[in-house]
Amino acid sequence: MKTQTPIDWHARAKDLKIDGRALIDGQRVASVAGDAFEKRSPIDGRLLGTVARGQAADIDVAVRGARRAFEDGRWALQPPGARKKVLRRFAEAMLASREELALLETLDMGKPIRDSLAVDVPGASRCIQWYAEAVDKVYDQIAPTGPGAVAMITREPMGVIGAIVPWNYPMLMAAWKLGPALAAGNSVVLKPSEKSPFTALRLGELALQAGLPEGVLNVVPGYGPEAGEALALHMDVDAIGFTGSTRVGRRMLEYAGRSNLKRVYNELGGKSANIVFADFDDLDRAAATAATGVFYNQGESCNAPTRLLVEESIADEFVARIAAHAKSWAPGNPLASDTAMGALVDEGQVSTVLRYIESGRKEGAKMLTGGERVHPAQGGCYIAPTIFDRVGNEMTIAREEIFGPVLSVIRFRTEEEALARANASSYGLQAAVWTTQLSRAHRVARGLRAGTVHVNQYDEDDMTVPFGGYKQSGNGRDKSLHALEKYTELKTTWIRL
Repeated sequence: MKTQTPIDWHARAKDLKIDGRALIDGQRVASVAGDAFEKRSPIDGRLLGTVARGQAADIDVAVRGARRAFEDGRWALQPPGARKKVLRRFAEAMLASREELALLETLDMGKPIRDSLAVDVPGASRCIQWYAEAVDKVYDQIAPTGPGAVAMITREPMGVIGAIVPWNYPMLMAAWKLGPALAAGNSVVLKPSEKSPFTALRLGELALQAGLPEGVLNVVPGYGPEAGEALALHMDVDAIGFTGSTRVGRRMLEYAGRSNLKRVYNELGGKSANIVFADFDDLDRAAATAATGVFYNQGESCNAPTRLLVEESIADEFVARIAAHAKSWAPGNPLASDTAMGALVDEGQVSTVLRYIESGRKEGAKMLTGGERVHPAQGGCYIAPTIFDRVGNEMTIAREEIFGPVLSVIRFRTEEEALARANASSYGLQAAVWTTQLSRAHRVARGLRAGTVHVNQYDEDDMTVPFGGYKQSGNGRDKSLHALEKYTELKTTWIRL
């Protein structure tokens, strides 16, 4: 059998040509004002290229193009089966370009190349393919009226969707918006984070190559207070699908009120509780899973189980196991194929995480591992995996989303105490419970105020299940058929016979 030659990602990175211009009406274009900004890689500070600095004028051009595309029906009026074929080709094109997309993702935001290649690209492709397959299998309804009438309940595309996605999973988050929005027949203006714009722009080109009509998908990079705000305030945008911080999510709701009362679907932050009871019989698996959940993607995951609640009688042993597993998450150069944890997205995020670590020290938590900046690559943005024990619910590191590789261990004595502490958060995205008692698993899962509750595992999921949260973790759901509800209008047509 012929052995495949390992890819030299460093050489690939040197040869990569990156186009940072916007994609509007099917064309790559500079910003209206000609403004651009530099994008550097968090791996080592190298200059990746310049990016069009989209502002209100660029957003307006993109929205007008999207509206024209919607109104003339070049996409919205195509039969579901026709849209399905195009979206399937789009998903296949993503897989065909998986190495390029993975490299762009890693260079842009610092995650390990092995994760970009094995998780992010195939996951994004799977999302587009799933909605392609779903779109011609969703039926409308006939209401149970009397014999003198027929009442049809139908779903129609909303029109122009503004999609604003974050920097931690640029491809996946874009796909979670694009899949259902495009499958339903909408036009989309996608605003990627200024910290990770390149895969979104490339996805726009691949969609065109797959046969998506011009103007149906527009990608406008730029800063949040400029391009993002302009998109959310635009009077001709029918809905906003936003993933990001709770702080900015509040602004999205304000912008809707100040403009045309557009729908706003926020997928926001998290401070997920991971509850381990003493009766669980495989503590090493639970510890390994807890470490993976917190340190994967450099801790830059909204659903990361950053609050570890451990029953007092096993806490010392369990925390020691996690500290041992943390050693395998030492940061490395993301372009190395064996790296498990890469670079944080930029210097600003490094400073934010270090401030939280310092607050943990000052407020009396016991640091067990990490806590410092490390240097796998000069000029890069790396922080060692950090574990705090003896954390109180009132501490800043237990209350606020850090978005970095920092775990807070909170001890408890009773089931009631564990549930109360887990729910004592303004967030409610995900949670987990580890126990061998079936009744306890059901009780605690039912009592947890979170959009997803994992039992004896963490972060297993599929496109078939919804993703989203309670409380200040947002509203609406990504993934599953429920996401189609966000991007369609419900119409009743009443016919008197």
